[in-house]
Amino acid sequence: MMEMRRNSPNLAVALICACLSVVSGVARATGSEPGEDVRANAGPCVAAADDDKVIDVCGALIDNEKAARPDRVKALLARAGAYDRKQMIDRAIADYDTVLKLDPSLADAHNARGELWRRKGDRPKAIMDFGAAVQLDPNHAAAKANYKSLSLELERIGAMMAVAGKPSFDCRKARRPVEKAICANPALADLDREIVASTFRTVREAQNPGQARDLQRAQDQFIARRNAEFGKPGYDLEKAMRERLQRINGVDGY
Repeated sequence: MMEMRRNSPNLAVALICACLSVVSGVARATGSEPGEDVRANAGPCVAAADDDKVIDVCGALIDNEKAARPDRVKALLARAGAYDRKQMIDRAIADYDTVLKLDPSLADAHNARGELWRRKGDRPKAIMDFGAAVQLDPNHAAAKANYKSLSLELERIGAMMAVAGKPSFDCRKARRPVEKAICANPALADLDREIVASTFRTVREAQNPGQARDLQRAQDQFIARRNAEFGKPGYDLEKAMRERLQRINGVDGY
């Protein structure tokens, strides 16, 4: 009995070693290293089969404190793309925000976020992102195209705002009652300017000189009729101008 008591510590040590050996063998059999967290691997997240799966798997990695920064960036980019495809624009932008905080040097992320801002109608933020992408990568084709097209769009908007409510003629020289009526009404002024601009375009794009003369003659006849009929009972100036603009541009507006 005394002998068994003396050997008890040795027996306990032996049992502990045996248990550790079994656990170590299981770890090796499963191919995992001690302390490794498979959720911190970006591979399954990026390779997920559908957008809902991407959002679910990548979300677990993004929230995992053990995930390395490069893996978090990959997961955030993958989830942002999934949110974008699901039309969840605000969530996609939030993920790109986080990506660019972790790595501001990613031109693709700037361009992608800029496209989302543009879809939301926030042109100033979009142009800033496109500009940042081009600055980071001067050969980024998509960002360069986006920056150019949005710049032209902003120029057109600025030009339109500059002439909004102004007709094609100088109101200071308006003498006819119809001209004064157009100058006094911003909506009619815009219609007048659009009619003149559309007429100029169609005449310029005419296939031959004869067609160009016919188009200009039709416009001159409209002006003469407008001047003569304005103020008479039943004459609707705005309706006449809208019909003229539609006739010039066609049903499709061009």
